[in-house]
Amino acid sequence: MAFRWRTYLPDWTQDSLDLIVPGFQIVLIIAVAVLLHSMFKRIMSRAGEHYQFPHELTTPVTVVVRWLIILSALLLVLERLGVSASVLWTAFTGFATVGAVAFFAAWSVLSNLFCAFLIFVVGPFRVGDHIEVLDTAEKLGAVGKVVDINLLYTTLEDSTAPEPGTLLQIPNALIFQRVVRRWPEGKPLPQNKLHQPPAAPTAAHASNEPTPAPKAASFP
Repeated sequence: MAFRWRTYLPDWTQDSLDLIVPGFQIVLIIAVAVLLHSMFKRIMSRAGEHYQFPHELTTPVTVVVRWLIILSALLLVLERLGVSASVLWTAFTGFATVGAVAFFAAWSVLSNLFCAFLIFVVGPFRVGDHIEVLDTAEKLGAVGKVVDINLLYTTLEDSTAPEPGTLLQIPNALIFQRVVRRWPEGKPLPQNKLHQPPAAPTAAHASNEPTPAPKAASFP
């Protein structure tokens, strides 16, 4: 059934079909891969504009998907060229094993990347908010203004530091394991959360200081 249409072609074309058909399939595979990559890139661009994703977040996702599409297209092309399916499966399982080992080795970094994605999508806080990261709701934690959110860290300007401008870098994955208290941008931080500079000694305190003992009188 698959080769019935070949009987209607001239004899001199029969030998060329063994090259034309695989070549057409390879071109089709490459065209579909390019189309998929273009569609995904456009989707990520629109999602970045809608959810205000930073460029540092969308670029790694686009690169990973691009390489997945390239590898998949390469395997299909090799299959069309006559490479054995067992060889392809062995190569695929080898790459998958290496990828799994690399995934577990870099799990801490990847968890921060995923949590950064959740922060931008869910929006538990934004740049400009004041937050407090707590172990529990009863214990005091890190308090500060969110000044930056990147792929690995959320940076706070520490509100309890003696010196202004002190920064705290908290891993994104750690934030999702803690209680977070939030004051949206524009809402003042309570005074008990701010650093209180040490009070200068007053006259009353100065009067309470012990006076030096009088010197003993000396006689000639």
